[in-house]
Amino acid sequence: MSGISAVIITWNSASDIAACIEAVRLAGAEEIIVVDNGSKDQTREIVARLEGVRLLHFPENLGFSGGVNRGVEAARFPHALILNPDCSVQHGLEAMARSAGTGAAGGMLLGKDGQPQLGFAVRRFPTPAVLALEVLGLNRIFPSNPINRRYRCFDFDPGKEQPVDQPPGAFFMVNRETFLALGGMDERFWPVWFEDVDFCLRLHQAGFPITFTPDAVARHEGAASIDKILWPFRELAWYNSLLRYATKHFGWLSRRLVGLAVASASVLRALTGNSSRHQGFQTLGVYASVFRLAWYSLVHGRVDHRRFGRQIEGAKHL
Repeated sequence: MSGISAVIITWNSASDIAACIEAVRLAGAEEIIVVDNGSKDQTREIVARLEGVRLLHFPENLGFSGGVNRGVEAARFPHALILNPDCSVQHGLEAMARSAGTGAAGGMLLGKDGQPQLGFAVRRFPTPAVLALEVLGLNRIFPSNPINRRYRCFDFDPGKEQPVDQPPGAFFMVNRETFLALGGMDERFWPVWFEDVDFCLRLHQAGFPITFTPDAVARHEGAASIDKILWPFRELAWYNSLLRYATKHFGWLSRRLVGLAVASASVLRALTGNSSRHQGFQTLGVYASVFRLAWYSLVHGRVDHRRFGRQIEGAKHL
């Protein structure tokens, strides 16, 4: 093996964590680190019973990026495999480490049906047009539009090792030294979303390779932890992270166009109810908060850290 530490980020992951650890151990990881973000279930108890696993427990939810940063910092080997607990590694970690080199690599994710998760496995970096179409729902209504086709790599050949923009953070290997030199993942993308995209973009801008490795394979359930986040906060957090990415990486006009798209989408979703499960005043309240975030971004060209910070403090122990 090429010196691989597996870093698994957990949050209420009791149903998945034992199988995840066993699979990555069999796949050849030389070190396994579990970073627990304040789980309220039996995650820590399960991990503590397993031999050869280092458990880093934090009473507060540091978010995905915070957990990754602490896990990679604690790792002892040159390459760190960042792994979601609902991923079961099948094989190919050594090939993944070779591909990562001084940069990073992603592998093939298989869904519950055993088929490649092509729309999720690899994407190009999002442009202002991509994010605008995403929040307005047009990529879902018209998935074959040229902007969406390029973003979701409809031309991607999953059988070929190749340079890519952004593999998913669920099954992602980084060179530890490079990761730390770039400052790790930006913990302001809390609790999740766009932190891996932001890191890949910074890695790319610094001139380091990012490679898709088809020989590295993992089965992926998908959204195991995200589905446990309460819908109102999940919705607010996704839009906040999207706006944060836009204001961090886009120019004056582009970031405001994204803010306008989010503001427009929040009005549309408030009027239509968006989901049959979440009606009435709750929906109006959520999208009123999204609108305020978008309006602040539109006017000031940046994210309102204080407003969302208050939401974070109220949700860290959920």
